[in-house]
Amino acid sequence: MGPDVPSRPAPNVTLRSLETAVPATELRQSEVRDALAAQPDLSRLGKRLISTSFDVSGIERRYSALSEWHGVADGEEPVFFEAGTGRFLHPPTGARNQVYEREATALYERVAAAALEAAEGISAADVTHVITVSCTGFFAPGPDYRIVRSLGLNSSVQRYHLGFMGCYAALPALRQAQTICRADPDAVVLMATVELCTLHVRPSNDPDTIVGSSLFADGGAAAIITGKDLPASTPLLELDHFETVLTPVGEEAMAWRIGDQGFEMVLGTYVPHIIDEHITGALQPLFAHEPELAGLAHRDIEHWAIHPGGRSILDKVEAKLELTESQLVPARETLRDFGNMSSATVMFVLQRILRSATAGRRERVCAMAFGPGLTVETALLTTIGAPVAAEAATAAAEELAAGGPAVRASAAGGSAPRR
Repeated sequence: MGPDVPSRPAPNVTLRSLETAVPATELRQSEVRDALAAQPDLSRLGKRLISTSFDVSGIERRYSALSEWHGVADGEEPVFFEAGTGRFLHPPTGARNQVYEREATALYERVAAAALEAAEGISAADVTHVITVSCTGFFAPGPDYRIVRSLGLNSSVQRYHLGFMGCYAALPALRQAQTICRADPDAVVLMATVELCTLHVRPSNDPDTIVGSSLFADGGAAAIITGKDLPASTPLLELDHFETVLTPVGEEAMAWRIGDQGFEMVLGTYVPHIIDEHITGALQPLFAHEPELAGLAHRDIEHWAIHPGGRSILDKVEAKLELTESQLVPARETLRDFGNMSSATVMFVLQRILRSATAGRRERVCAMAFGPGLTVETALLTTIGAPVAAEAATAAAEELAAGGPAVRASAAGGSAPRR
């Protein structure tokens, strides 16, 4: 046998752009609450549950691909709401899915194009892989195909679709992108997730259905991921480690099934308690990658990107892990402004964290998302604050200290150039 060949360290894989988008129809939470509570055939208990669930949700507004919430345009046949009365029409799953194909395609194409444009040093010709994510509709050729055609990507781009996994699916998609980029140093992955949850909202006396109706919304996110070493003037997100844990209980507490009148969400009120009991254990495999983190208090990790499945879930996570209020702000603000957009939501939280990254600094992020199973997906990430911006700031400081142009302009009565 020949001598052992030392293994090469895995290349650093970075998320080089992250863009989000929502449909045009904005829904105030009180507006949706009143529309559902006004439906006939609801029991008195059902009406009370709607009022309570909506009022304690922590959501102020969310967005929907259904313009019918604000009335049907002249000449159009209503699909979801009876014109004039606002009564739900209970369209079959096929009719809902037709709307999904049209509206999801538009949102996929929009957010993917934005992510590609925002990725410095990367063009459409560089993209080698496309990963799409969704659990709120199906069609083929699917969104992966539509993105390739719309953005003019190479016809040889490898495509993958993660379907019907639920709210945690963005993290497995990022993990798959990392795996691809570590195996191929020239790989550039475009990952996009779009969820149109409001297509499946319907009136009901069932408590699980009411809770789901009070939370779910529409939105999309896309990112460009690569292991290539490229210059950057905007913050980056390094993908470090990923883990999956199934809790020993909860298989029936969160589920997503296809019914005759849309997809049916099971979101039991016991879910926050399951997360409270098992969240610490779910983090152990993740921190095993970096044992020095296991000895830290959780709040000593700078940022926490928690999927805001609901306000009670965020409350349980904050209390159990003894995090600070500020560490939950990105998740709570995402829930307040957009609601729960299933798999896209944690990407909105990460975007808020990434936008606040300090130039020249590296800070750790722990991301968590929950979904059917009950599945807990976790990730360790690192924000890299605008490396080029940090270099420019350092150069400017050195120039000022040396009496450079900025100082001379000031001495002459002029103003220093803005940087």
